[in-house]
Amino acid sequence: MFKIRKTKEEEPTAPGQVRIKVKSRVAGVMITQHVEEIPEGMSTPDFTRKPIALTIQEGKLAFFKAIVVGTPAPTVTWMRNNGEIDEERYKVIDEGSGEYQLQMPGVSSDQADTYKCCAANEYGKALVTVTLNIIEVGFKKARAMQESRTAVRETPEDFKKALKTRVDMDSKEDKKPEIDDKFWELLLSADKKDYESIYARYGVTDFRGILKKLSEKKMEREEEQSKVVERLCNLKPIELKPGGGAEFELEMSLKDPTSKIFLFKDGIMVPFEVDTEVKHGLKQVGKKYVFSINGVDPDDAGLYQVEVDGIKIFSTEFKPPPVDFLVKIEDVKAEEREDAMFQCVVSQPMKRINWMGKNIALEQGEKFDILVSEDMLIHSLVVKDCLLLDKGIYAAVTGLKSCSAWLIVEADNDPATKGKKKVRKTTRAGGGGADLLKIAEEQQAKLMQEREELIARARAEAAAAAAAAAAAAAAAAAAEAAARAAAEKAEPEERARAEAKVNAKEVKADIGEATTVEVEEEGEIVEKPAKSAEPKKEGEAPAEYEEEEEGEPTQEKRKRVRTGPLVPDTVIDPGVYFTAGMSDVTAIIGTDAELVCKLSSEECDGVWYKDGKEITASEDICIVKDGHFRKLVIKNCKEDDAGKYRCEADGRKTEASLCVEDPPRINPGDLTEFMKPVVIKTGKEASFKLSFVGREPMKIQWYNEGEELFEESHTRIEISSTNSRLVLTKCPRKISGEIKIKIKNECGTTEAITQLLVLDRPTPPMGPVDIIESNATCIEIKWKNPKDNGGSLITDYILERQQIGRNSRKKLGKIGPEPKYRDTDVDHGRKYCYHIRAENDQGISELMETDDIQAGTKAYPGPPSIPKIESAFKDCINLVWSSPTNTGGTDILGYNIEKRKKGSNLWSFVHPTDQPIRGRTHACKDVVEGIEYEFRVSAINISGAGEASAPSEFVYARDPKEPPGQVIDLKVTDSTYTTLSLGWIKPTEEEGVKDEATGYFVELRPAENPEWSRCNSNPIIITSFTIIGLKSMAMYWVRVVATNEGGDGEPQELDNYIIAMPPPVRPQFTDKKIKTFIVMKAGNSARLNFNFLASPVPTVKWLKDGLPVGKNVTLSKTDTSSQLMIPSSERHDTGIYTIIVKNLVGQETSSVEIRVTDDPKPPGPVELEENVSGTVTVCWGPSPDEKKDDRLHYMITKRDSVKHYEPHAILQLWSHEQLVALTVSCSTGHMNPIKSTLAARKLLA
Repeated sequence: MFKIRKTKEEEPTAPGQVRIKVKSRVAGVMITQHVEEIPEGMSTPDFTRKPIALTIQEGKLAFFKAIVVGTPAPTVTWMRNNGEIDEERYKVIDEGSGEYQLQMPGVSSDQADTYKCCAANEYGKALVTVTLNIIEVGFKKARAMQESRTAVRETPEDFKKALKTRVDMDSKEDKKPEIDDKFWELLLSADKKDYESIYARYGVTDFRGILKKLSEKKMEREEEQSKVVERLCNLKPIELKPGGGAEFELEMSLKDPTSKIFLFKDGIMVPFEVDTEVKHGLKQVGKKYVFSINGVDPDDAGLYQVEVDGIKIFSTEFKPPPVDFLVKIEDVKAEEREDAMFQCVVSQPMKRINWMGKNIALEQGEKFDILVSEDMLIHSLVVKDCLLLDKGIYAAVTGLKSCSAWLIVEADNDPATKGKKKVRKTTRAGGGGADLLKIAEEQQAKLMQEREELIARARAEAAAAAAAAAAAAAAAAAAEAAARAAAEKAEPEERARAEAKVNAKEVKADIGEATTVEVEEEGEIVEKPAKSAEPKKEGEAPAEYEEEEEGEPTQEKRKRVRTGPLVPDTVIDPGVYFTAGMSDVTAIIGTDAELVCKLSSEECDGVWYKDGKEITASEDICIVKDGHFRKLVIKNCKEDDAGKYRCEADGRKTEASLCVEDPPRINPGDLTEFMKPVVIKTGKEASFKLSFVGREPMKIQWYNEGEELFEESHTRIEISSTNSRLVLTKCPRKISGEIKIKIKNECGTTEAITQLLVLDRPTPPMGPVDIIESNATCIEIKWKNPKDNGGSLITDYILERQQIGRNSRKKLGKIGPEPKYRDTDVDHGRKYCYHIRAENDQGISELMETDDIQAGTKAYPGPPSIPKIESAFKDCINLVWSSPTNTGGTDILGYNIEKRKKGSNLWSFVHPTDQPIRGRTHACKDVVEGIEYEFRVSAINISGAGEASAPSEFVYARDPKEPPGQVIDLKVTDSTYTTLSLGWIKPTEEEGVKDEATGYFVELRPAENPEWSRCNSNPIIITSFTIIGLKSMAMYWVRVVATNEGGDGEPQELDNYIIAMPPPVRPQFTDKKIKTFIVMKAGNSARLNFNFLASPVPTVKWLKDGLPVGKNVTLSKTDTSSQLMIPSSERHDTGIYTIIVKNLVGQETSSVEIRVTDDPKPPGPVELEENVSGTVTVCWGPSPDEKKDDRLHYMITKRDSVKHYEPHAILQLWSHEQLVALTVSCSTGHMNPIKSTLAARKLLA
């Protein structure tokens, strides 16, 4: 029995309530306010955290969480759209802190729905919706049975089958639409953000099923790709470039660098080259591959795929935008420091187009403004603050179309601004003006009209389809009535029951009966008629009428209301239609072209049209009917056959275009002849000629090993409309290789390849030469073939041999083509050099010279150890040594021993030369008593005697001696801070007890070190020695050891330790003349230098008048001198300066008196007294400097007032009670005199 849902019923708004929409702080939350004014401190409900959409696997715990605020505390209610929330399967949790949860333990697929959470209080309510998606696991038997029962119950076709007994009807097949393979290829290589656009392009709606199948396909594709690719990333789809090309790129690491990379367009292999200037190019930078399409045109649209060794790696689809320029940019003339504007109008709205300036892409910034109008039809480029260097060509690029114009900048020649910075102008040059806006408005209106026409056409087609469906339904109703009558005759009871059921259904819902639905609208309950039922396709249920105000949920179980008949009485027959339309075909002139379409009926014939005119079968046109397929075959296509073809059948039609191209073509016979290799000798001429046909104009290019050839002195290219000829003169060997001709016109490109072989003599054989065998009887060597064999096989190698040390060469002759030779005519130990040449049919190469090769390399043993003197006597010296570490690879056969007298350069064997010493010890008896000898040893193996060892120590041929005694009278003769000189007397001799000393060792031990160290490595023969490198004032112990051939004697130490210092010296001054009194003028510097001699280094102290000197005095000191300096002396620096030099031995002092004086100040007033007639007594006050300078005195001068001659001194006094004129004088000078002329005249008058 069918269920009928009721429309959703909402609670009516209470009297006095309003509905005010309030914006929430959280996106997606709808708040409805019920009162106009909310009291202070109160608020409507709101969500601070809303539930989040959830996708979870079936059987897991699913829950929604929400946090609600509002005053007073709101009441929270959970609801779902399709069903009820019961306590058995749902669990609502209220934590009392504003957090609410809706939990669904063990969630099942039927709980997938849209859920709503509503929070309400007396001031309003807040509503938020959230979706729960369930991922099903495994096959659900209960659901399958439920679906099967629902299908039986709700499918009208099954209901009809229950009434029929004799009539068999085919069940309707539920066929899913087939998905184009391009869809999967694009999806496998696309980014997730592009999935939605790809779905929309191919009309796919089953997103979940597609994603599941996509993951499976991705795993399969990755397994295949892992066979040839180690890493694949950074896949960038194809996109147009401003230069008129298109590029797509990817990064991949190939497992095998030699793997082949192929490019396909719509399943057809496309040739590409590394040259980026050809139509399809590939540029590789490291692991990055960039595929480019140059000169993009509409034919380049399609699906591009990259394959590696037959495995698909990347797919991308190229669709150039169908946009054209209605108004192109025009030349703009602007003045310097003025703005310039370029404007254009495009045929379709575009968010942005590409702007180019001097072949460089321009971007929005300080220099350029890129503007777009609101309707996205007018695009503008503003060049701000034009300068002379901005002059050039600017272009606008959109898709495959572009337009360009000049910007001309005129210099500002105003003489007033010459030499000054030009002022920025506020004017703007260029721009389309009102005409541009008018064209854009007309285009916008045209686009709107086209859009409305499309909508009207779609509606008309839908109405026609509905009418056709109604007619088909009437015919189906008649057939159904006949079938029902037949069923009534055969089975009365079955018919009666069926009629009762049908009548019951018709009472509830009759065809044409209307249903009313209550809908709340702005607080009132109104009745609206339900929409009348429209005929549906067979097997579909009628549409339900539901209307609900947004945001008003209900927990009541919803019921569906049907309008129209429960079981449709009509069946819609779609008629004949095209199941597969025609596709555009491109054919080469002279070949056959075939246009194919597919109909839903085999009986219906199709009518063919070309450019709107009907065509029929003829000699060149065949119309084929093959089952559902209808074909139009055009034989031997000509250019006139190009056009638009249409096939019509039963009012339906499909169209396609035929494009006839005439690309360059080459006759197979001529191509076979051209492909035969051309073989010439070096310096000769080579010629290539090829005929072709095709649409003119054609571009002919010749290549040699991928490098294009041009007209040069040795290259000549002849081109005509039907053939081309390449002539190469004086061909060198390096020009050998691939010769290619490329013929290109607007329809395509054709290439032909042949080979050019230039023969020449070979290059020299290549090294290095490998020595396979080298022994005493033969030398076998091997080398590499020449790098270039000259284009023909090597026939022979020619060898010559030269023995090192001789000028003549021996010709060994030709040895054949194998780069290998074995020479058996050699002498052991000799070295040879070989000259090798290669020979072919064209001549003999230059020679290759080998390094010196030795026949049977001799391996001599290394030197033995230095022979050691084991003992020495007057008639015999015993030697011992060790075997050499390098034996030369063979056994040591013996040793040679040589001796040499001291002072001689001649070595002599101590044994017969043919009787080497077998052991490693020997007693040499061929010695003379008292002579000093040294010895050396050399080892002998099968190759001969090797290198001799280093000589041994000198040894006297005499009987052993006794060690000497102690040295006598060891003493220190001199010492410094770093050296110490010793002297001693040689020890006494006692025959048989103490022999004569032949040398001495001096040993030293610092006080802090218990170990003795020798100051001399070899014994000294003199009885004195100076130890150097001592530390100043360090303490040392010293001893001397006498030695001879019998060994070292007893050491003799000094009685006491020594200190590294000179002998003690009492300080004494070394200057012969020392000043004791110095007078100087104030302001001058004073220096006192004292040189002295003292050991150890003394301390120096300076005193002034018995006290330490002041801070204004600078003191400096060395080990032998000291200096006192006063930079600027003053009167108070006067005094006696004393230097005290003191060390451990004693001290010495010296003093110098320094007197600092200055020009004296004048004395006091002068008074004259005449106590005795004829005598004048002069009195004056003392000078202020008299107390400071005890050497200050006064000078009295007089002058006659009548004669007026120069004054002269009459007296020099040390007191201030004297005669007429007075001058104060001191040791540094005197002042101007103080005159008393007036008083003197009175007294002397």
